Amino acid sequence: MKKSIYVLVLSALFFTACKTDKKQAESNSMQPSEMNMKEADGHDHGDHDHDATMGEDSSKEERNIDATTQKNSATSAIIDSYLQIKNALVEDSKEGAAKGGTMMLTAFADFDMSQLNESQHKEYMEILDDAKEQAEHIVKSPIDHQREHFENLSVDVNDLIALLGTDKTLYQSKCPMAGEGKGAIWLSEYKEIKNPFFGSKMISCGSVEKQIN
Repeated sequence: MKKSIYVLVLSALFFTACKTDKKQAESNSMQPSEMNMKEADGHDHGDHDHDATMGEDSSKEERNIDATTQKNSATSAIIDSYLQIKNALVEDSKEGAAKGGTMMLTAFADFDMSQLNESQHKEYMEILDDAKEQAEHIVKSPIDHQREHFENLSVDVNDLIALLGTDKTLYQSKCPMAGEGKGAIWLSEYKEIKNPFFGSKMISCGSVEKQIN
């Protein structure tokens, strides 16, 4: 009788130990997968932040601005900083573009908004908010991302000129290959095509659409 009880106790202990070992093994086998998922999740969020930002920039609504023919020197510092960025990207210079981005942030900070009427002020603030964001990214980004933000910045500066005018003679050109194949504009102080979106890779890609002034 005692022997039977002893055997039953040993069997129960063995069964319990097996279940415990099985649960532990299942737990251990899941840990690497869970860790991989967390690592992958963390990486995806890092990439998603930049992609989401660019997606928002690319999908922003077009501004309805009645273009002025006014010759206005007040926008000159902003345009000069834009041209600095453009020419640096033509030359494949990340550092030069970053310098232009810093110049643009200073130019916007120094701009006298007291000259604007109520309707101009509203449109200007929309342009300012987006252009500053693009310039900030250009200051700190690698050159491929600088070019992505330059696409949106070109729209902002073009809208600024339409809103307030300029005393400069500029040429609006378009590259059909930029903007993920949708095309993108840029402004230049000369008519000759020198493409800032691709630099030396496709320097002559594009055509002049119109002259400003």
